[in-house]
Amino acid sequence: MSYQEKNITVSLFSHLLIGVYYLANLLPMIQSSELVAGRLYALWSIVIAVNIVVNIIASILTNILLTIVEAIRSRKYEDPQFIEDERDKLIGLKGIRSTYFTFSIGVLLSVFAFIYGQPPLMMISLIVLFSILAEIIGDVSKIYLYRRGG
Repeated sequence: MSYQEKNITVSLFSHLLIGVYYLANLLPMIQSSELVAGRLYALWSIVIAVNIVVNIIASILTNILLTIVEAIRSRKYEDPQFIEDERDKLIGLKGIRSTYFTFSIGVLLSVFAFIYGQPPLMMISLIVLFSILAEIIGDVSKIYLYRRGG
């Protein structure tokens, strides 16, 4: 597994955990018809901040731990190679394309929900949900492209 695949896998798991947390807190509010602005603002802030911080920290820790494990396994230390070639850039661009496509459809659906009578807080909640979903789909498509070979 390459350096990029490891980072994408860590990103995928952190996005999945954040998505589960977001849905676990959002669905009870929707079911009870209590979309309180204060609670939603706090939830959005937590999800966005945790998404940024967790992805950075998880990526750094994963690289450190994998370098240590590789050094123990091979009984010698080599500087990790963080080389990105054209294939990696192309896979990254294809993953970004699927992320943007998913997010664009999500924003469109969120606007339609607003047009058909949902409150603005629901629209923004759906946009945050689709942004998390778009990141997950982008990570999955990148992993698929790496496994397929480009």
